[in-house]
Amino acid sequence: MSHRINRRRSIVIFISTAFFLASCYLPGHAQAADDAVAFHAMVASAHPIASAVGIEILQQGGNAVDAAIAVAFALSIAEPNASGIGGGGFMIIKMADQREPVMIDYREMAPGKATPGLFYQNDSSFHQLTQEGVVTAIGVPGLVAGADLALKNYGTLSLRTVLQPAIRLARYGVPVSQKLTAIIAENYEKIMKFPATASIYLSNDMPLEPGTILRNEDLARSLELLAEHGPDMFYRGEIAERIVSAVKDQGGILELQDFNAYQAKQRKPVIGTYRGYQIISASPVTGGGTHLIELLNIMEGFKLKKMGHNAAEYIHLLAEAMKMVYADKAINTGDPDFCFVPVEKFIAKKYARQLRKKINKTTARFDYIPPNCILLESNSTSHLSVIDEHGNMVALTQSINNFFGSGLVVPGTGILLNDHLSDFDDRPGRPNSIAPYKRPTSSIAPTIILKKNKPFMTLGTPGGTRIISALAQIIMNVIDFGMSMDEAIEAPRVHCFNNVLHVEGRIPMETIERLRSMGHTVKIHPDFDNYFGGAQGILVELKTKLLYGGADSRRDGVAIGF
Repeated sequence: MSHRINRRRSIVIFISTAFFLASCYLPGHAQAADDAVAFHAMVASAHPIASAVGIEILQQGGNAVDAAIAVAFALSIAEPNASGIGGGGFMIIKMADQREPVMIDYREMAPGKATPGLFYQNDSSFHQLTQEGVVTAIGVPGLVAGADLALKNYGTLSLRTVLQPAIRLARYGVPVSQKLTAIIAENYEKIMKFPATASIYLSNDMPLEPGTILRNEDLARSLELLAEHGPDMFYRGEIAERIVSAVKDQGGILELQDFNAYQAKQRKPVIGTYRGYQIISASPVTGGGTHLIELLNIMEGFKLKKMGHNAAEYIHLLAEAMKMVYADKAINTGDPDFCFVPVEKFIAKKYARQLRKKINKTTARFDYIPPNCILLESNSTSHLSVIDEHGNMVALTQSINNFFGSGLVVPGTGILLNDHLSDFDDRPGRPNSIAPYKRPTSSIAPTIILKKNKPFMTLGTPGGTRIISALAQIIMNVIDFGMSMDEAIEAPRVHCFNNVLHVEGRIPMETIERLRSMGHTVKIHPDFDNYFGGAQGILVELKTKLLYGGADSRRDGVAIGF
């Protein structure tokens, strides 16, 4: 397989701290390169300063897990609209000296008062209690617990050490990008609703302008408390008390016992294959990894290279497969601590063959009825990828849900809280219906790919339901069409959901008209639209062991290596 080295988007740079890059990353500052290329280690994240933080930790002697956790916290200030300390997520870890990969589940958890009786009182209750800007949608954040579990089991540095770059970034600030200014403007009403939030992200009641230095001194102090006292400060100490008090003041339902009860969990990831490559991805609570493998299994039965990349026939088959995969996911995902999720059924090659037979190769179908396989026993984001010089790999995807989450920054802490309870089902009595201490399902799917048990790729993206389709397309772009990491990420994408085929603006009109003639309802999006996610990935050239990093133009991402 050939992977070209281009020079258009990402950067390769020797750097010891995040702050050199911070001084360079101003609106209009030239950025280089398609594929970042490195000999030893690489970090790819949704923000250049966050990626530089990962390199800083690696050069201090930390491993991939240490670097990933440092980047995850740094995103609380570098990309605050998408993820951070007030949210949760999932990470896949593959240590070079351990055969079995693991998943850390630090998804947010519903509080004890999140009962069906409250959220399903009538047909409109759920939507009223989980709409944007309503604090009853806030779940117990998981990043701090997830970081602690990952560092203790797989890291080499202390939480105190990996927090230092985020503390400095929060205190001294990061330049505001044009994209962040636009996102602040789009969420202006939500931000204005909460004075502590407005004081950070607005200036004179207006969105921070590009090039402005964004600082969050309260967040710096909160991180210092964590560094000094550890996770108990967040779940049992002063920070927990401040969060609960602020949420209650706004009419929320969080209690201290909810924080006391929270635990990050180590789970087995879901594992499949695609054309001889081993696909390792996130397992339930999230359905992302399971149904990513299901989608790849279906597409594996077609000769994609012969069809041509993003040819009408290829997009048609992919869209038909997506319809079935998303239908399966809709009624067969849930918290595995509350229900049995039949993962093995959906990742089986036999099941994919059965679904493939249902596809009409020339005409769109809209009549697939998914099996109900789940059994009840008692659903905006950021991704980062890290490979270190020892071959340890981390894929980490985390979120606060909608951009700027609930909108509530807890006064005196600088912590922006999630609104992830909206990911539960809006109907009672279903696998993903809300319940006390339950975790909502997701499409998040941080993914690691091996070839003959050797590192090949670490990959992930934000994007809600588009996560599954985007990752499948990037993987096929590399494996089937021989693209480099960044080419595969930057290539135009499609997404089929609720019987609408969404296509990015760079798909030729001739192809779109052909798809319409097949019966597809096509919606055209702008070029490089963040509707289709914002992937970050690292690819390992199997012969030379060179690392190729790719970062998505749909976000502010950059890959950095040394």
